[in-house]
Amino acid sequence: MDARHMKIKAAEAALAHVEDGMRLGFGTGSTAEEFIRLLAEKVADGFRIEGVPTSERTARLCLDLGIPLRSLDELPELDLTIDGADEVDPDLNLIKGGGGALLREKIVASSSARMIVIADESKVVGTLGAFKLPIEINPFGQKATLIAIEKTAAKLGLSGDLTLRSSGDGLFETDGGHLIVDASFGRIPDADALARELNGLPGVVEHGLFIGMASLAIIAGAAGARMMTSARDDGRSR
Repeated sequence: MDARHMKIKAAEAALAHVEDGMRLGFGTGSTAEEFIRLLAEKVADGFRIEGVPTSERTARLCLDLGIPLRSLDELPELDLTIDGADEVDPDLNLIKGGGGALLREKIVASSSARMIVIADESKVVGTLGAFKLPIEINPFGQKATLIAIEKTAAKLGLSGDLTLRSSGDGLFETDGGHLIVDASFGRIPDADALARELNGLPGVVEHGLFIGMASLAIIAGAAGARMMTSARDDGRSR
């Protein structure tokens, strides 16, 4: 089974958690898009949902497929967010932001009663950090912010290249007009501590550590999809 088919399998399993009349958050990225395509087929058959997209890219896809959208101001409380992840650890902590939509993804997930992650087996790790950690920063004072991130990481025993993400001939810019720093820490033993420290830096708008936000991960592999709950919950999802 190739990577795309595994994503489709995870998306199919996630669709079983969606009920008629739900208010949904739609994630960004290739796996989330497979879910949106499957959901669009049900909507075309009369399934009623309203959704909030986490990026302009996701919004365009939903509109193209006929999925009704609202803003988060119109639907400030959501029933469920379905999104992908770049890494998932045994406690369902995540690294997200490879697609550059991490700020809106975190706002939407935080506004939802539940968050379900859909991913393939390659995204499951013992410890977060092999995937470069995206950190969204304000363009103003970017060099000072990079220095502050480096010093903060060093306090936690972390080091590695901090690279401003590029796009074409310039720097990548998020939907909110911010920049992305990709931090190559390699391994983050205490993701919770790093998240707290980054939250305290003035130039940091948001980071890609999603701590304790997912209630369930649907992981697809060659044998099909399996349900993964947090090891901290002894198998109970929130």
